[in-house]
Amino acid sequence: MSKVLMILDQIQAGAGGKEKSDLPPAGKSLPLGPGVMMEPFLNDLKIVATLYCGDEYFINNSEEVSNKMCAMVKKLNPDVVICGPSFNFENFSKMSCVLAKKIKEETNIEAFAAMSEENSELINEYKNNLYIVKTPKKGGIGLNDSLKNICKLAKSLSNKEDVSDLTKEICY
Repeated sequence: MSKVLMILDQIQAGAGGKEKSDLPPAGKSLPLGPGVMMEPFLNDLKIVATLYCGDEYFINNSEEVSNKMCAMVKKLNPDVVICGPSFNFENFSKMSCVLAKKIKEETNIEAFAAMSEENSELINEYKNNLYIVKTPKKGGIGLNDSLKNICKLAKSLSNKEDVSDLTKEICY
């Protein structure tokens, strides 16, 4: 059973709305938000923890948060880290890209992001260094398919499989 860690913002983690955007990094040792919705598609994967942070807190303290999140990832030592899905939320999408890239660079743990096409500037900036799974915008059509694709990529990466064909199909 491969271990998955998810990183979400405060809204997707269920820790509050926009009024809680200043929430510092925290975590729970269970799936939250989209992680709960992904459970039917996990198969040989298990979400062992969810880390989350207020999106504004991240934007204002990105270096501190990135270092803390990386340290937590190293301590929890999952097989793969899923940053998002961040849908069309700009700050959360920025957080997802920055954290996934830093985790990949500073640990031996695979990490990727998932977001909607509305984040085109971020996608163009990060897609050559990071897998970014396509999702609909919040409330859009195709959420279940994108959650299945996130799980497929997580499983393939945790099994150290060649993901080149899969990523052509499901990533930007």
